Amino acid sequence: MIDETIEEIREMRTHSSSVVAIKATRALGALTDPDREFATTEEYLRSLERNSNALRRANHSHASLQNAQREVVERVEAADPESVAEAKTRTTEAIEAVTERITTAKRRAGLNGASLLDDGPTVLTHDYSSTVLGAIEHAAGGGTTLDVFVTEARPRYLGRKTARTLSAVENVDVQLCIDSACGHYLADCDRVLIGMDCIVDETLYNRIGTYPLVATANDLGVPVSVIGAGTKIIEDGFVFENEFRSPSEVMREPAEGFAIENPAYDATPTRLLDSVVTDEGTIQY
Repeated sequence: MIDETIEEIREMRTHSSSVVAIKATRALGALTDPDREFATTEEYLRSLERNSNALRRANHSHASLQNAQREVVERVEAADPESVAEAKTRTTEAIEAVTERITTAKRRAGLNGASLLDDGPTVLTHDYSSTVLGAIEHAAGGGTTLDVFVTEARPRYLGRKTARTLSAVENVDVQLCIDSACGHYLADCDRVLIGMDCIVDETLYNRIGTYPLVATANDLGVPVSVIGAGTKIIEDGFVFENEFRSPSEVMREPAEGFAIENPAYDATPTRLLDSVVTDEGTIQY
Protein backbone atom coordinates (compact mmCIF):
# COMPACT_ATOMS: atom_id res chain seq x y z
CA MET A 1 0.00 0.00 0.00
CA ILE A 2 2.82 2.40 0.86
CA ASP A 3 4.72 1.78 -2.38
CA GLU A 4 1.51 2.22 -4.42
CA THR A 5 0.74 5.49 -2.64
CA ILE A 6 4.26 6.80 -3.29
CA GLU A 7 3.88 6.05 -7.00
CA GLU A 8 0.44 7.65 -7.10
CA ILE A 9 1.78 10.83 -5.50
CA ARG A 10 4.73 10.98 -7.90
CA GLU A 11 2.45 10.53 -10.91
CA MET A 12 0.03 13.17 -9.57
CA ARG A 13 -2.92 10.83 -9.81
CA THR A 14 -4.12 12.48 -6.60
CA HIS A 15 -4.23 16.24 -7.14
CA SER A 16 -5.27 18.25 -4.08
CA SER A 17 -2.40 18.69 -1.61
CA SER A 18 -4.74 18.06 1.34
CA VAL A 19 -6.00 14.84 -0.22
CA VAL A 20 -2.41 13.80 -0.92
CA ALA A 21 -1.52 14.39 2.75
CA ILE A 22 -4.48 12.33 3.95
CA LYS A 23 -3.80 9.47 1.53
CA ALA A 24 -0.12 9.35 2.50
CA THR A 25 -0.94 9.46 6.20
CA ARG A 26 -3.41 6.59 5.91
CA ALA A 27 -0.87 4.59 3.93
CA LEU A 28 1.22 4.32 7.10
CA GLY A 29 -1.57 2.18 8.50
CA ALA A 30 -0.17 -0.71 6.47
CA LEU A 31 2.53 -1.02 9.11
CA THR A 32 -0.07 -1.84 11.75
CA ASP A 33 -1.33 -4.91 9.90
CA PRO A 34 -1.31 -7.90 12.29
CA ASP A 35 0.52 -9.95 9.65
CA ARG A 36 3.46 -7.54 9.67
CA GLU A 37 5.79 -8.71 12.38
CA PHE A 38 8.61 -6.77 14.03
CA ALA A 39 11.12 -8.27 16.43
CA THR A 40 11.34 -5.19 18.67
CA THR A 41 9.68 -1.84 19.24
CA GLU A 42 12.83 -0.15 17.99
CA GLU A 43 12.62 -2.07 14.71
CA TYR A 44 9.01 -0.97 14.28
CA LEU A 45 9.85 2.67 14.96
CA ARG A 46 12.70 2.54 12.45
CA SER A 47 10.32 1.10 9.86
CA LEU A 48 7.79 3.84 10.60
CA GLU A 49 10.44 6.52 10.19
CA ARG A 50 11.82 4.95 6.99
CA ASN A 51 8.42 4.60 5.32
CA SER A 52 7.34 8.07 6.41
CA ASN A 53 10.50 9.52 4.87
CA ALA A 54 9.80 7.64 1.63
CA LEU A 55 6.30 9.13 1.48
CA ARG A 56 7.68 12.59 2.15
CA ARG A 57 10.21 12.22 -0.66
CA ALA A 58 7.39 11.45 -3.09
CA ASN A 59 6.66 15.20 -3.20
CA HIS A 60 8.97 17.64 -1.41
CA SER A 61 6.79 20.62 -2.31
CA HIS A 62 3.61 19.59 -0.46
CA ALA A 63 3.78 21.25 2.94
CA SER A 64 0.67 19.37 4.08
CA LEU A 65 2.27 16.04 3.22
CA GLN A 66 5.53 16.92 4.96
CA ASN A 67 3.82 18.21 8.12
CA ALA A 68 1.39 15.30 8.36
CA GLN A 69 4.14 12.69 8.10
CA ARG A 70 6.28 14.42 10.71
CA GLU A 71 3.30 14.72 13.06
CA VAL A 72 2.45 11.01 12.91
CA VAL A 73 6.03 9.95 13.63
CA GLU A 74 6.44 12.52 16.41
CA ARG A 75 3.18 11.47 18.09
CA VAL A 76 4.18 7.81 18.11
CA GLU A 77 7.72 8.47 19.33
CA ALA A 78 6.48 10.86 22.02
CA ALA A 79 4.20 8.13 23.38
CA ASP A 80 7.33 6.05 24.07
CA PRO A 81 5.58 2.72 23.40
CA GLU A 82 6.87 -0.25 25.38
CA SER A 83 5.84 -2.93 22.89
CA VAL A 84 5.25 -3.40 19.17
CA ALA A 85 1.53 -3.82 19.82
CA GLU A 86 1.40 -0.50 21.67
CA ALA A 87 3.42 1.21 18.94
CA LYS A 88 0.93 -0.01 16.34
CA THR A 89 -1.97 1.25 18.47
CA ARG A 90 -0.32 4.65 18.86
CA THR A 91 0.27 4.77 15.10
CA THR A 92 -3.41 4.12 14.41
CA GLU A 93 -4.39 6.84 16.88
CA ALA A 94 -1.93 9.30 15.34
CA ILE A 95 -3.19 8.58 11.82
CA GLU A 96 -6.78 9.19 12.88
CA ALA A 97 -5.91 12.41 14.71
CA VAL A 98 -3.88 13.83 11.83
CA THR A 99 -6.39 12.95 9.10
CA GLU A 100 -9.23 14.38 11.19
CA ARG A 101 -7.30 17.61 11.67
CA ILE A 102 -6.64 17.97 7.95
CA THR A 103 -10.23 17.09 6.99
CA THR A 104 -11.72 19.50 9.54
CA ALA A 105 -9.44 22.35 8.50
CA LYS A 106 -10.24 21.80 4.83
CA ARG A 107 -13.98 21.73 5.51
CA ARG A 108 -13.91 24.88 7.65
CA ALA A 109 -11.80 26.74 5.10
CA GLY A 110 -14.31 25.80 2.41
CA LEU A 111 -17.21 27.02 4.54
CA ASN A 112 -15.41 30.30 5.23
CA GLY A 113 -14.60 30.68 1.54
CA ALA A 114 -18.26 30.25 0.60
CA SER A 115 -18.95 33.65 2.17
CA LEU A 116 -17.13 35.23 -0.79
CA LEU A 117 -19.80 33.83 -3.10
CA ASP A 118 -22.99 35.04 -1.41
CA ASP A 119 -23.90 37.43 -4.23
CA GLY A 120 -23.59 34.82 -6.97
CA PRO A 121 -20.47 36.10 -8.73
CA THR A 122 -18.76 34.86 -11.86
CA VAL A 123 -15.48 33.29 -10.77
CA LEU A 124 -12.44 31.75 -12.39
CA THR A 125 -10.47 28.95 -10.77
CA HIS A 126 -7.21 27.25 -11.70
CA ASP A 127 -6.03 23.68 -11.18
CA TYR A 128 -7.82 21.31 -8.77
CA SER A 129 -8.39 22.37 -5.17
CA SER A 130 -10.74 20.33 -3.01
CA THR A 131 -11.07 23.32 -0.67
CA VAL A 132 -12.14 25.66 -3.48
CA LEU A 133 -14.55 23.00 -4.67
CA GLY A 134 -15.95 22.80 -1.15
CA ALA A 135 -16.55 26.57 -1.07
CA ILE A 136 -18.33 26.55 -4.42
CA GLU A 137 -20.41 23.47 -3.57
CA HIS A 138 -21.44 24.92 -0.22
CA ALA A 139 -22.48 28.24 -1.78
CA ALA A 140 -24.40 26.49 -4.55
CA GLY A 141 -26.04 24.19 -2.02
CA GLY A 142 -27.37 27.26 -0.26
CA GLY A 143 -29.13 28.37 -3.43
CA THR A 144 -26.49 30.70 -4.88
CA THR A 145 -26.18 30.53 -8.67
CA LEU A 146 -22.59 30.65 -9.92
CA ASP A 147 -20.84 30.93 -13.27
CA VAL A 148 -17.41 29.32 -13.07
CA PHE A 149 -14.58 29.44 -15.59
CA VAL A 150 -12.08 26.62 -15.09
CA THR A 151 -8.62 26.54 -16.64
CA GLU A 152 -7.33 23.24 -18.00
CA ALA A 153 -4.23 23.54 -15.79
CA ARG A 154 -1.69 22.14 -18.21
CA PRO A 155 0.31 19.99 -18.71
CA ARG A 156 -1.56 17.43 -16.57
CA TYR A 157 -4.98 18.98 -17.29
CA LEU A 158 -5.99 18.87 -13.64
CA GLY A 159 -8.64 21.52 -14.29
CA ARG A 160 -10.61 19.03 -16.32
CA LYS A 161 -11.31 17.10 -13.12
CA THR A 162 -12.51 20.33 -11.51
CA ALA A 163 -14.82 21.03 -14.44
CA ARG A 164 -16.26 17.52 -14.36
CA THR A 165 -16.86 17.75 -10.62
CA LEU A 166 -18.55 21.14 -10.79
CA SER A 167 -20.66 20.17 -13.79
CA ALA A 168 -22.55 17.79 -11.51
CA VAL A 169 -23.32 20.53 -8.96
CA GLU A 170 -26.73 22.17 -9.17
CA ASN A 171 -26.73 25.98 -9.58
CA VAL A 172 -23.22 25.97 -11.10
CA ASP A 173 -22.65 26.75 -14.79
CA VAL A 174 -19.16 25.64 -15.84
CA GLN A 175 -16.97 26.64 -18.78
CA LEU A 176 -13.56 25.07 -19.36
CA CYS A 177 -10.87 27.20 -21.02
CA ILE A 178 -7.19 26.79 -21.86
CA ASP A 179 -4.72 28.40 -19.46
CA SER A 180 -3.54 31.05 -21.91
CA ALA A 181 -7.14 32.24 -22.41
CA CYS A 182 -7.53 33.36 -18.80
CA GLY A 183 -6.86 36.98 -19.72
CA HIS A 184 -9.67 36.81 -22.27
CA TYR A 185 -12.23 35.67 -19.69
CA LEU A 186 -11.02 37.49 -16.58
CA ALA A 187 -12.70 40.71 -17.70
CA ASP A 188 -16.03 38.91 -17.27
CA CYS A 189 -15.16 37.63 -13.78
CA ASP A 190 -15.86 39.12 -10.37
CA ARG A 191 -13.24 37.10 -8.52
CA VAL A 192 -10.50 34.49 -8.91
CA LEU A 193 -10.57 31.57 -6.47
CA ILE A 194 -7.51 29.34 -6.13
CA GLY A 195 -6.14 26.85 -3.65
CA MET A 196 -2.61 26.77 -2.34
CA ASP A 197 0.17 24.33 -1.95
CA CYS A 198 1.62 26.59 0.72
CA ILE A 199 2.49 30.18 1.58
CA VAL A 200 6.05 30.76 2.78
CA ASP A 201 7.65 34.13 3.47
CA GLU A 202 5.01 36.21 1.63
CA THR A 203 5.11 33.93 -1.39
CA LEU A 204 2.26 31.72 -2.58
CA TYR A 205 3.40 28.44 -4.13
CA ASN A 206 0.76 26.81 -6.29
CA ARG A 207 0.28 24.93 -9.55
CA ILE A 208 2.22 26.35 -12.50
CA GLY A 209 0.23 29.07 -14.26
CA THR A 210 -0.96 30.66 -11.02
CA TYR A 211 1.48 33.59 -11.18
CA PRO A 212 0.53 34.85 -14.67
CA LEU A 213 -3.14 34.33 -13.84
CA VAL A 214 -2.90 36.35 -10.63
CA ALA A 215 -0.78 39.06 -12.27
CA THR A 216 -3.32 39.44 -15.08
CA ALA A 217 -6.21 39.56 -12.62
CA ASN A 218 -4.34 42.21 -10.64
CA ASP A 219 -3.89 44.33 -13.75
CA LEU A 220 -7.60 44.03 -14.57
CA GLY A 221 -8.70 44.82 -11.02
CA VAL A 222 -10.20 41.38 -10.38
CA PRO A 223 -9.68 40.34 -6.73
CA VAL A 224 -7.89 37.05 -6.10
CA SER A 225 -8.74 34.94 -3.06
CA VAL A 226 -6.81 31.89 -1.92
CA ILE A 227 -8.63 29.22 0.09
CA GLY A 228 -6.84 26.59 2.14
CA ALA A 229 -6.00 25.26 5.57
CA GLY A 230 -4.18 27.64 7.89
CA THR A 231 -1.42 25.08 8.46
CA LYS A 232 -0.30 25.70 4.87
CA ILE A 233 0.83 29.20 5.87
CA ILE A 234 4.36 28.58 7.12
CA GLU A 235 6.56 31.14 8.82
CA ASP A 236 9.72 29.08 9.13
CA GLY A 237 11.10 25.57 9.07
CA PHE A 238 10.09 24.73 5.51
CA VAL A 239 11.95 25.31 2.25
CA PHE A 240 9.82 24.93 -0.86
CA GLU A 241 11.32 22.64 -3.51
CA ASN A 242 9.85 22.86 -6.99
CA GLU A 243 9.29 19.72 -9.00
CA PHE A 244 10.24 19.39 -12.65
CA ARG A 245 8.14 16.78 -14.35
CA SER A 246 8.70 14.59 -17.39
CA PRO A 247 8.87 16.35 -20.77
CA SER A 248 6.53 13.64 -22.11
CA GLU A 249 3.66 15.36 -20.28
CA VAL A 250 4.16 18.33 -22.60
CA MET A 251 5.04 16.59 -25.87
CA ARG A 252 5.05 12.86 -26.55
CA GLU A 253 7.30 12.88 -29.61
CA PRO A 254 11.07 13.36 -29.07
CA ALA A 255 12.31 16.93 -28.71
CA GLU A 256 15.00 17.37 -31.34
CA GLY A 257 17.17 20.46 -31.12
CA PHE A 258 15.41 21.99 -28.10
CA ALA A 259 14.73 21.32 -24.43
CA ILE A 260 11.37 21.05 -22.70
CA GLU A 261 10.86 22.63 -19.30
CA ASN A 262 7.96 21.33 -17.23
CA PRO A 263 7.89 22.83 -13.70
CA ALA A 264 4.97 21.80 -11.51
CA TYR A 265 4.64 25.00 -9.46
CA ASP A 266 5.33 28.72 -9.60
CA ALA A 267 5.73 31.51 -7.02
CA THR A 268 3.26 34.38 -6.63
CA PRO A 269 3.90 37.38 -4.34
CA THR A 270 1.11 37.62 -1.76
CA ARG A 271 0.95 41.39 -2.36
CA LEU A 272 -0.97 40.54 -5.55
CA LEU A 273 -3.67 38.76 -3.55
CA ASP A 274 -6.86 40.26 -2.17
CA SER A 275 -7.31 37.74 0.63
CA VAL A 276 -6.38 34.33 1.98
CA VAL A 277 -9.26 32.42 3.57
CA THR A 278 -8.42 29.61 5.98
CA ASP A 279 -10.17 27.56 8.63
CA GLU A 280 -8.93 30.13 11.14
CA GLY A 281 -10.30 33.21 9.38
CA THR A 282 -9.46 35.65 6.59
CA ILE A 283 -6.19 37.51 5.96
CA GLN A 284 -6.59 40.69 3.91
CA TYR A 285 -3.75 42.03 1.77
